[in-house]
Amino acid sequence: MPAHVDSAQQQDGRPSLRDHPGFRAYWLGEAAALAGSSVSAVALPVIAALELDASPGQVSALASAAMAPGFLLALPAGVVGDRCSKKRLMVSTDLAAAAVVAVVPACWAASALTMPVLYCVTLLLGVLTVLHQAAAIAIVPELVVPELVPDANARVMAAFAVAGSAGTYCGTAAVNLLGAVRCLLLDSASYLISAWCASRISTVGVDQRPAGPRLGMITSIREGMAHVLRDPLQRPLVLTMACHAFAEGIVTTYFAYYLLTELDYGDIGLGLVLGAVGVGSFIGALFASRMVRRLGPGMVLLVGFVAYPICGIPLLLARSGHGWLITLVAASAVKAVAVTAAASTQRSLRQQLCPSHLQSRVQQTSVWLVAGARLLATLVAGAVAAVVGVWAALLTGTVLLLSPVALLWVSPVRQLKVMPGGATRALPAQISRPMEEGGDRVH
Repeated sequence: MPAHVDSAQQQDGRPSLRDHPGFRAYWLGEAAALAGSSVSAVALPVIAALELDASPGQVSALASAAMAPGFLLALPAGVVGDRCSKKRLMVSTDLAAAAVVAVVPACWAASALTMPVLYCVTLLLGVLTVLHQAAAIAIVPELVVPELVPDANARVMAAFAVAGSAGTYCGTAAVNLLGAVRCLLLDSASYLISAWCASRISTVGVDQRPAGPRLGMITSIREGMAHVLRDPLQRPLVLTMACHAFAEGIVTTYFAYYLLTELDYGDIGLGLVLGAVGVGSFIGALFASRMVRRLGPGMVLLVGFVAYPICGIPLLLARSGHGWLITLVAASAVKAVAVTAAASTQRSLRQQLCPSHLQSRVQQTSVWLVAGARLLATLVAGAVAAVVGVWAALLTGTVLLLSPVALLWVSPVRQLKVMPGGATRALPAQISRPMEEGGDRVH
């Protein structure tokens, strides 16, 4: 461990994130890129609909182009993230994304902007985002000492909550002031800032790769998936997140539509609810590590996933009116606090339980399952709504949100009292011995 980490400690004897300049650079860069991407998320549909008179089918195709790489390339991206320098991969994908985004203003200035151009830009951005995240999420355990991994992930998610909300609202204002096409220059600049910050990253951990011949792409993917499926803690964690993504995807497919049409809350009401989600996400991320230290990771995860369906009940009962709107705002904020704390906790658990040479592949296995679950959820939601109505789709998703709770309840994850921190002392007694002896693990 570097001397500067040892020399400066918090008053309670724990190391501090302030003593890790590499993490600070990473944190600022990722937040800048997310804020810029949030601006693009507002600008691109506006460009398609207003500048290019896109049809509903073309808008749907544009959304599909953005989502498809997350599912199709997640697993290969994990192999790339484990084989390459994560720092160099982050810098190169940021620079490439800055150039890709700038294509739209350039084509617009040359009167050559068309829907096929937007399709290509959106698809390439999706590919670069998948590659970047494969490195950016997995690099966190290399930036801080093991004791600080939960704090680091919580700090990242807090920054993302603020940057995402600020980027969306500022993006809406910027589109009105500057025009949608010019706003993409802001996104391009944010990627350049992110690349500069990533170039200044320094690590405290060593990314150790096993010696021997390099495995093929399919074999490498299977190695990462096998590690997840055989690990007694990571398997229920990943399956829980996939089940949650499927159920949540059914609800979110019609969430905004239901608020605007059935409950008639309008843009202001929708904005208040979404704003409450952003605030709740920030609070949940800010206090996640404290909650883990006080309650234990198992309890934080269980409470987080229990709170989600409970806080979804007001949406099923709501009627028009200010009283119900206030109730939905409060429920959305509480739900966001709980689920963000749980999401930060499960990410930290997986990172601390995973060997360094498998970090990206394990992470991307989770990403792949979650992306696939969300894609399937949109189809199921549409089918249920077509047969029995939108409210029935919301009810179906809310009931299915109990399935992650059941998975956690019967898994050994529920018994975790402290974070592993690289040691087996945090593991339930019935699984600590097999893990110490190398049983049921892939190395």
